[in-house]
Amino acid sequence: MSNPDILQAALTRLDDAARHVQIDSDVLEKLKYPRETMKVRLLIRMDDGSRKSFLAWRCRYDDTRGPTKGGIRFHPESTAEEVETLAFWMTVKCAVTNLPYGGGKGAVRVDPKSLSKAELERLSRAYVQAFASIIGPDRDIPAPDVYTNAMIMGWMSDEYSTIRGEPHPGVITGKPIALGGSLGRDDATARGGFYLVGHLTERLGLPTEGLRVVVQGFGNAGQHAARLFRSIGAKIIGVSDSRGAVYASGGLDLDALLAAKNQGRSVLDAEHGGKAISADELIGLETDVLVPSAMEDMIHEGNANTVKARVVLELANGPITPAADEILAKKGVIVLPDILANAGGVTVSYFEWVQNRQGYYWTLDEVHTRLKTIIEREGDVVWNIARDKDVTLRTAAYIHALNRLATAIEAHGTQQFFTS
Repeated sequence: MSNPDILQAALTRLDDAARHVQIDSDVLEKLKYPRETMKVRLLIRMDDGSRKSFLAWRCRYDDTRGPTKGGIRFHPESTAEEVETLAFWMTVKCAVTNLPYGGGKGAVRVDPKSLSKAELERLSRAYVQAFASIIGPDRDIPAPDVYTNAMIMGWMSDEYSTIRGEPHPGVITGKPIALGGSLGRDDATARGGFYLVGHLTERLGLPTEGLRVVVQGFGNAGQHAARLFRSIGAKIIGVSDSRGAVYASGGLDLDALLAAKNQGRSVLDAEHGGKAISADELIGLETDVLVPSAMEDMIHEGNANTVKARVVLELANGPITPAADEILAKKGVIVLPDILANAGGVTVSYFEWVQNRQGYYWTLDEVHTRLKTIIEREGDVVWNIARDKDVTLRTAAYIHALNRLATAIEAHGTQQFFTS
């Protein structure tokens, strides 16, 4: 993400929501800026004996409602602005789902595909060494994000425990099951969105049979989303990855696509039973549900007019720009916003943190049931706010979050309290 104004663009959505609620100006002042952002250089010994440095960040945006929570991504284009924006979104997302957290985020500017496995481990441990004073099970709890996974979280958790001299499994979520991870964390982001669509199917005007789904970004979340929708008889008619896109009106061979990705190949290399198309053509496919699951700003002013989906389910963070939001709203496309639609990931991360602290672990059914309850409950509230205030579901979700954040911030006293 190279847009230096990305945080300001994100904050415009907060301003839109603020027009619909009565809150003290102290609240918006506190949410305009991150609480702290730390930048470091990680110096790593490479396999060839040389040393190489990588820029890294950790942002704790707001901790009014609890310790900050948010993933760590390894990406060659990461910036401080990106990290702060993602931390802001996490603040809002945790408020929408009523988790006792604030928002945080971290990143290393690196192409992880260029590193050996040993170099990747050294980088992961170096990150924790650099940020050990910021993170902690009661202060800031990282998790996986783009190009990070359970094994990397396991290395990071182990490094923190080594530094502290005792086990601290609750410092990191998204860990391997054997190291204190939670059942159900692997597909939680996609499952939360899947539950939301299922719960709102009638209200969204979606068919109960023969649902057509297009997945933009066939990584972890996108693959799980495709599997889950197929489990209810949906047809996956289009998918894309970083190399290209494929389409079949009658439905693609999902097993072949998944097998190709598991072997490190592109969807273009699979016996998918469809035809290759461009990334822009994929966005414009006629479908019931379009699922952007890759990076930010994938649907923008330049391609939003081509979207023919009835519903857009945002599994990625910030995949639709504010300008594209306006275009989609005018077209009657319903957007299920990221701060609700992809909140399954942080919700099950919260479950993992709770289990780590209790030393008592839940069954998969318990995790799924609790996730479904939260997503459906908050989905109903957001839907009703949108209906009652005649706003989009995104603005409704921000209103819902702002109400919770305002209640917490105002509980410390406002200007009116101190001058009355």
